[in-house]
Amino acid sequence: MDPYPKPLRDLISQLKHLPGIGEKTATRLALFILADRNNLSETLAFSLKTVRENISLCPQCFNLTDKPRCSICQNPSRDASIICVVEEPSDVLALESAHAYRGLYHVLHGLISPLNGIGPEDIKLPELIDRLKNSPVSEVIVATNPSVEGEGTFHYIMKMVQDAGIDVRISRIASGIPMGGELKYMDQVTLASALRYRRGAKDL
Repeated sequence: MDPYPKPLRDLISQLKHLPGIGEKTATRLALFILADRNNLSETLAFSLKTVRENISLCPQCFNLTDKPRCSICQNPSRDASIICVVEEPSDVLALESAHAYRGLYHVLHGLISPLNGIGPEDIKLPELIDRLKNSPVSEVIVATNPSVEGEGTFHYIMKMVQDAGIDVRISRIASGIPMGGELKYMDQVTLASALRYRRGAKDL
């Protein structure tokens, strides 16, 4: 018999839906929230409600925003001639933290995955093509993960751009051996990718 009251069991059950949260962690979090004396539960509930009501997708790049357009698309200092295509909003945050890119973004909100029933129309690929047709973009950088789905999406983007007759350079972020990594510890996929995306000495 479960020793916890139903409301507490319900909270634990809901917390388990969060990524990376199992039974033990969910139970620990629920008990912490219950025992907290600093009104965390009320503050958390308010924050969750506020996020749900005020966060939407930027109509241009589909990143998260609480404004009519996201801060990156609104920034006149960004290079509008380059678009970096990523899978999720979290990828935008990761690239921005590197301080190495000053163009715009396009968030797909997923990758093509036939095995999971996800096709081009299920993510923001048609919107990307429409955007390229109506914007003076000279380069598209595809920054999807080096997975089967990421590679498949990259090649499909190239095909869609070609079929649409759009004159734009398409590039792929390099993937391979990380700085400080040793060859003997790399897996076969990483080594193959490092060789495939090798650069000439003049490009270094």
